Amino acid sequence: MSVFRSPYNPIIEPKNVKPSRDNFEVIGVFNAGVARFQDEVILLLRVAERPVNKRPDVVVTAVYDSAKADMILKQFARDDPENNFSDSRLIITPAATYLTSISHLRLARSTDGVSFNIEQRPAMMAANDYETFGLEDPRISLIDGIYYISYVAVSPRGVTTSLASTKDFDSFQRHGVIFCPDNKDVVIFPATVDDKYYALHRPVSPLFKNYEIWMSESADLRCWGNNRCLIGPNQKGWDETKLGAGAVPFRTKHGWLEIYHGADQNNRYCLGAILLDADRPWVVLARTEKPILEPQSCYEQNGFFGDVVFTCGLLCEDGMLKIYYGAADTTVCYAQIPLQDVLGSLNF
Repeated sequence: MSVFRSPYNPIIEPKNVKPSRDNFEVIGVFNAGVARFQDEVILLLRVAERPVNKRPDVVVTAVYDSAKADMILKQFARDDPENNFSDSRLIITPAATYLTSISHLRLARSTDGVSFNIEQRPAMMAANDYETFGLEDPRISLIDGIYYISYVAVSPRGVTTSLASTKDFDSFQRHGVIFCPDNKDVVIFPATVDDKYYALHRPVSPLFKNYEIWMSESADLRCWGNNRCLIGPNQKGWDETKLGAGAVPFRTKHGWLEIYHGADQNNRYCLGAILLDADRPWVVLARTEKPILEPQSCYEQNGFFGDVVFTCGLLCEDGMLKIYYGAADTTVCYAQIPLQDVLGSLNF
């Protein structure tokens, strides 16, 4: 597999992004949705931030209060034995679980696909009861001139997926929750098949803790049904514990190609590929046995949550997969892989 990592990686870091508030700090910018709009590459960044904390004895986080239509701050004593901070992403208390940061979506634009101008203000941020812990991991699907954005909305009600749309990346229309808790990693196919829309998603069973990629179909992009399981983890492989859809699938002469992520027992996240039938996208034709991209560079192995490469978007242009990916839940990076190399690695 011929993988080219940009020598400018990470191409976007937390220090490049202005916080949404003066008393916040950006701790991560990663997992960006990708689109080409006019003569620019558009990234819709996930920006994770938290309140600036000058007290070493407490952990402080922010939560959106829909009744006040504003952020409120919560703090938790580090020396309280009932507070669990073992996962850098979570604050677990006897009463509830909170996130250590809150995320919003921010636009970045580029003419060369590597050097990006990042907007100073959020494009979309928490605005309702389903988003009180933030917006995460957007995917962008261009359908009939409209850019549809599926994104993860997190709240005490659980992890849901919501839908928004835009025609110009200046204004955004929300369409509400389309997949109930707990469900994420939703990617919508950029074209209909037999007049039906299709989406990949990752429901989680609270009893059996299954992490599998499922498929649903819809007549209107709002109501989804005819759910079926597509693929599950590989035993003793790089994706042995959990997996989920990554970038929006795109059509090749062989079928729909989906770049997905998987994790092993050590929570090491890599990228792989599956090939789906062009006319029956619920039929898996092939799957990679080995990752096409795995955490090897220092910026992929070290960060807020290390040993992670995770994509929400790519461009397939000139026979090349141009992959924008989150590294260690901290930065945005860029890599190129020849399409033929990916297709050649599939195990039919």
